Amino acid sequence: MNTFLQDVRYGARLLAKHPGFTAVAVITLALGIGANTGIFSVVHAVLLRPLPFPEADRLVYLNEESQQLPGMSVSYPDFLDWQSQTQVFERMGAVQPAGFTLTGGAEPEMMFGRSVSEGFFPTLRVQMSLGRGFLPDEDRPSGNRVAVLSYRLWQRRFGGERSIIGRVLTLSDQQYTVVGILPANFDYRGTDADVYVPLGLQADQMKDRGNHPGIYVVGRLQAGVSLEQARAEMSAISKRLEQQYPDSNRGVGVHVQWLRDSIVGNVRPALLMLLGAVGLVLLIACVNIANLLLARATVREKEIGIRRALGAGRMRLWRQLLTESVLTALVGGGFGVLLACWATDSLVKLSPDSLPRMQEIGISPTVLAFTVGLSILTGIFFGLVPALHASSAPVMQSLREGGRSSLGSGRHWLRSVLVVSEVALSLVLLIAAGLLIRSFVRLSNVDPGFDYHNLLTARIVLPRTRYQDENRRRAFYEQALRKLQTLPGVIAAGSITPLPLSGEGWQNDYRVADRPKPAPGEYPNTDIHYVSPSYLATMRIPLLRGRNFTENDRDPKHPVVLVNQTFVRRWWPNEDPIGKRIQFGGSNPAESRNPLAAVVGVVGDVKQYGFDSQPKTEVYLSNLERPRNYTVLVVRTSTSRPLQLDAAVRKAIQEVDKDQPLFNVQTMQQVVNASFGERRVSVFLLAMFAALALALAAVGIYGVMSYSVTQRTHEIGVRMALGARGADVLRMVMWQAFRLALIGLGIGLVLALTATRAISSLLFGIRATDPVTYAGLALILALVAALASYVPGRRATRVDPVVALRYE
Repeated sequence: MNTFLQDVRYGARLLAKHPGFTAVAVITLALGIGANTGIFSVVHAVLLRPLPFPEADRLVYLNEESQQLPGMSVSYPDFLDWQSQTQVFERMGAVQPAGFTLTGGAEPEMMFGRSVSEGFFPTLRVQMSLGRGFLPDEDRPSGNRVAVLSYRLWQRRFGGERSIIGRVLTLSDQQYTVVGILPANFDYRGTDADVYVPLGLQADQMKDRGNHPGIYVVGRLQAGVSLEQARAEMSAISKRLEQQYPDSNRGVGVHVQWLRDSIVGNVRPALLMLLGAVGLVLLIACVNIANLLLARATVREKEIGIRRALGAGRMRLWRQLLTESVLTALVGGGFGVLLACWATDSLVKLSPDSLPRMQEIGISPTVLAFTVGLSILTGIFFGLVPALHASSAPVMQSLREGGRSSLGSGRHWLRSVLVVSEVALSLVLLIAAGLLIRSFVRLSNVDPGFDYHNLLTARIVLPRTRYQDENRRRAFYEQALRKLQTLPGVIAAGSITPLPLSGEGWQNDYRVADRPKPAPGEYPNTDIHYVSPSYLATMRIPLLRGRNFTENDRDPKHPVVLVNQTFVRRWWPNEDPIGKRIQFGGSNPAESRNPLAAVVGVVGDVKQYGFDSQPKTEVYLSNLERPRNYTVLVVRTSTSRPLQLDAAVRKAIQEVDKDQPLFNVQTMQQVVNASFGERRVSVFLLAMFAALALALAAVGIYGVMSYSVTQRTHEIGVRMALGARGADVLRMVMWQAFRLALIGLGIGLVLALTATRAISSLLFGIRATDPVTYAGLALILALVAALASYVPGRRATRVDPVVALRYE
């Protein structure tokens, strides 16, 4: 122990004695370790940390699926059958998104909520901060109207008063009694919900087994039950339901996955890519520090020789030298943690919704343990080879006064190998970043089918009790749009349900008239939108054929629809679609009585689910014909800052209904940016890491060439004494560096061809083997290598032959 402390004290004194070397090493390591710490904190929070529920590894997420619609929600009667028939689940709970207008205060407030079955909270094993959850008798149409509030809402709106239990609140014009308060850390799927009510209150409206009203299910497996067993049982249940209810359940299966996987979604490949990228950055940093230590070993050969002459064995020398390396790495790791704290905080503030579980990202004890372990391994890694070389010098030659480095040529060879490795790794990272950047640029230039500039959007939910009648809903929307269109600075206003690029989508089965009737379970499925007649003009979606909706299109007995180009290409590629008829609904006998809808117009395709999504069939229905309780207002403004009209838009809506709030008011540009969120963060971080790798490679080449020039001062003096010109010396030095760079570039290209296959799924409009990207970035790295070797080369041309010949 005393020997170890002695090594640590000596290493600390040595670092303090050479502040220049220490600063360069610590900064380099801080960047490399800090980048790894920051990305690992994200990976740990998103991918590795358990969900905040007891025994979360037994929680699964279930939804129904069919060939026409892989990710559809669950029929409420099917959910009830799942509950009664399952043997592998301990509990099940259903959850449906909902919106509520809280009135009774100074201003009405719109808040996000959920309708949940009574088993939802017990399935998650949630312990209420106050009160209780829902009872079975409350989860039915005749049950009492009760509510559970989030801890956040309890504190913000009600000051944390414990008397809130039993208080009656007015939610969407209905009276609910508060029975419970959720714990402060409750977070289901990363979405902020403030109000929970029993799902069974609306069971009478969800009796149709063919209706899938946005319900999803969470289940807790019995102890010892595997996911495969759960999938097998749910498949058997779905087959029984298909036989029992062929009209509604033919071809309907169940998708079962871990709850955590359903939350993480598609971010796993991007995060693992970033983790690999920062690993390369740290490896390049280690190569740089190893090169520095090899150069420094020349100065310390005499010191090492004296230690060996006094009886120090190689193991003793290795321990001393590795202690110094690990100490340097730990200091760099400490600064790296500070850098990671700043970076992760900035990432969360700048892009709070770009990744799931974003608010859980931070420097936890697990992350700190990772950083300490990584720092120690890094110190051993970059210090091992220099320690081996420094301790292998012949003792007498090391002690000879004025003697040249005994390992000069061998060390120079090793330093060259390290530079080649550094160039190769940097090129791999540069090419990966280049591919993603070019992919992102191409994706950003995709036409979404509408003009998203200067648009303001706002969501609205009309209370069902006050707006049960379609005529009242229709009158509200007409008055609201008229008021919005007369506001100063407003060019046009319309409405749609659901909004493009919002992550939402509504679908319905249908059949085309004059075509063979599909078999049950084989009806095609299409996206549907409910829009105002002014919507197309507001969004600047082109009308390609026929006409738009008019104010007269409001008779549900004689419906008319607009279809997109993809719909026309699927059903009437060589025909005039105007006048064609379609019928909504599947094989349910009640739906077969739905009136046929006439196609009156064809519109351009719109990117509903993302700029990289393939166009799907879309049908537009008039919101005057079928006014919905939920819609999104879109307002085109004459200003480039649409949020300046936020207050005016809210006031106009409250002039129509003083108790009707707007929520989620944002520009369409913000909606577009959010759809790019995950991809934008990945591209930005990878580009930053690639730039860091490029800088480290340049520093590495500069360091090797500076060391080489110093070692060859005598040789250069002889060459110049024999008539070599400065240009010849410069060419010699730069060719030495360029030769190393060319070898590294060759190896890097081969490695990149293999490595970039892993990110092919993240690319859009460009191949992972794009020759322009490969050639361009290889050329840039070659130019950087040339520039990094130019300064040492110029210094070599200034060598005085007389002085050089006296060198050593």
